[in-house]
Amino acid sequence: MAQQGKEEDCYCDADDDDYEGYCSTEGDSEYGGGVSDDDDGDQQAMETNDDDDKERGEGYNFETEDDVRRCQDEVTARMSELLSVPRGFAAALLRHCRWDAEQLQNEWFSDERRIRGAVGMAAGRGGAVPTALNDRPLDCGICFDRYAPGEMRSAGCPHYYCHECWRGYIGAAVGDGPRCLLLRCPDPRCPAPVVRELVDAAAAGADRARYAVFVVRSYVEEGTSKYVRWCPGPGCALAVRSRPGSRPYEVACACGHVFCFRCGEDAHRPASCDTARAWVAKCRSDGETSSWVLANTKHCPRCRRAIEKNQGCNHMTCGAPCKHQFCWLCLGPWENHAGNNYHCNRYAADRSEFTGEKAQRWQGRASLERFLHYYERWTAHAASLAKARQDLDGLRCGGLDRSSSARRVLRWTYAHVYHLDPARDNVEFCEYLQGEAEGSLERLHDCAEQERNQLKDYLAVYGDFCPAGYAAGKFAEFREKLSNLNLVTRNHFSKLVEGFESGMAEVVS
Repeated sequence: MAQQGKEEDCYCDADDDDYEGYCSTEGDSEYGGGVSDDDDGDQQAMETNDDDDKERGEGYNFETEDDVRRCQDEVTARMSELLSVPRGFAAALLRHCRWDAEQLQNEWFSDERRIRGAVGMAAGRGGAVPTALNDRPLDCGICFDRYAPGEMRSAGCPHYYCHECWRGYIGAAVGDGPRCLLLRCPDPRCPAPVVRELVDAAAAGADRARYAVFVVRSYVEEGTSKYVRWCPGPGCALAVRSRPGSRPYEVACACGHVFCFRCGEDAHRPASCDTARAWVAKCRSDGETSSWVLANTKHCPRCRRAIEKNQGCNHMTCGAPCKHQFCWLCLGPWENHAGNNYHCNRYAADRSEFTGEKAQRWQGRASLERFLHYYERWTAHAASLAKARQDLDGLRCGGLDRSSSARRVLRWTYAHVYHLDPARDNVEFCEYLQGEAEGSLERLHDCAEQERNQLKDYLAVYGDFCPAGYAAGKFAEFREKLSNLNLVTRNHFSKLVEGFESGMAEVVS
């Protein structure tokens, strides 16, 4: 149920600096988790720690367009009454002040003439109207046909146009997008604004509806409040408003889209907004070539057969007769990733090549190889995240499983580490936390995908020959193992996020 906010709640006087004190533990409950299917046993395994799931969404409320429109109408009506102007003009004045009612009052009562001129209202015109009909025969200024009284309309100025020309003029402006909210009289010398009353009276039905959407969206997009924004998810019409005293960072919208509340882009925790922007810009400039290289160089390190990654786990097994097991990220033998030997997240540069006459050329090559190292892992985890979401579409409506959150976090740690300064930042410790978290997630994913499938296949073939209760016992063992791995993974990711977001000021082990 969407929360209805009062006008006073629509604006928050907190500073951007409040975000710097954000406590990373607010979202830690999302990190870690496994993959399940529609089997009852697997579903129960994934419902471990449901109390943590209930914490999701704390710190913000969802509002529909109707909720936002109601709040917008309240402040517009209040300003209309206070300033003694029609609602259309009150909305234009508020939009000029970025929907800040207090700022509008200050500007109006300190210099009414100036703010009137800024929105196109004639100075000192106390009886201004948003639109008027002609009271005598006139010629349309666009089509030049003559019309009887009441068949033409103006924007409250002396320039009258027929209804058909107004319909086309407004329709063309609405087709150009939100700039239609700044529409003025068709006469190029007249600054009179085309406000809501005129649009409702002259525009076609579809154009009126689109104009109304632009008006309500401007309340959030152009408003001064830093604590309310529209969900950027495709087709989503919900707004997210932070609760008083809260500092939401990542928002999991009811539509399923997860985004950063600060910058509005896809969730990129633990990388900062600046780091995420820099990384995305780097990927746009170099990513097309890198994507081609990465998409065509995945071969089995033993037999060189081309390998397609069709599941989220990075534990790969080549087909018969090779059967070689290796890591999709570093192509190393998988047995080297067991226990505490997970190190393929670390970038190892060949510094011996950086001396002598070839230093400049090799440094350029090393820079590209370093970028490819992090870019490959960033895109690989994006693919794993997409696969996890696909697997979970029919299982958990309205949200993503914790494993998806972990994949998303792990993906952005590579952007974070790429932008660290080895001379200033503790890169090795970052990579240690990253490796611990990534290793635990891979073990969890391997259990959730491969061991689950192996158990199901075994029971499908031999289940009828097993003693009573054997299948239930095996599923119970699987659930317990999956639950334990889930707990370990969540702990690793809690440490990872806490460490990265705290700037490694405090060592956590």
